[in-house]
Amino acid sequence: MVTKLTEEHILKTYQCDRYGFMRPITLMNELQGLAGKHADMLGAGRQYCDEHNVAWVVTHYFIDIIDMPRANEKLVYTTWPSVTGALRSERDFEIRGADGSLKVRAISQWVLIDLNTRRPVRISEVLPNWHGLDERVWEREFGKCPDFVPTRTCAMACRFDDIDVNQHINNAVYAIWATESVGFDYRNRHKLRGMEIYFEHEINPTTPMVRIEVLMGEFETRHKIMTDEIEHAKVICYWE
Repeated sequence: MVTKLTEEHILKTYQCDRYGFMRPITLMNELQGLAGKHADMLGAGRQYCDEHNVAWVVTHYFIDIIDMPRANEKLVYTTWPSVTGALRSERDFEIRGADGSLKVRAISQWVLIDLNTRRPVRISEVLPNWHGLDERVWEREFGKCPDFVPTRTCAMACRFDDIDVNQHINNAVYAIWATESVGFDYRNRHKLRGMEIYFEHEINPTTPMVRIEVLMGEFETRHKIMTDEIEHAKVICYWE
């Protein structure tokens, strides 16, 4: 039987930016950690996947920040698998304050890949009892991100500490690259209100640098994560 996972965390000051708001990398890591822990509880976590030579890979994150959490807040995190198809499974998240107010809602889409071929496998073949709850925190359709013409380009280093145990650049790092690529002055004048991340190709851990192509807007920025001519992800950031 599938049940939700709920945990309480205190947001530490070292997890926050200069103004005391949760950093994007903190938010992404919290969601990722919660998803991994819940998958373990449901018998579909890292150990099970290793035994079956598969891995969960995220393809999309849509994040809506209603009220960015602040340092020292007690936060209640909840996650559950929702819509599940032949090759894809969606997972919902919500973060609430101690008073029950909704701070952040997010939805994500995942596929199971064969570690030898790096191709998706049918979920039912590996996890015959896997299913989701008929409940959504946010009704959105996943699809392709529209293309755009960039107005600026910057480079970011791929650090050793950006590589995760799956031997690729961790998906949370893409949020850093996108939000940093707008420049210090823009970040200093804006607060993040949401992100859409469309993952396309893994980045090899030996890659020294990536190129971020950016379309700047007053309250919306669009980003392509590139190496040479390979597009690894698109990100849309919403600001106020």
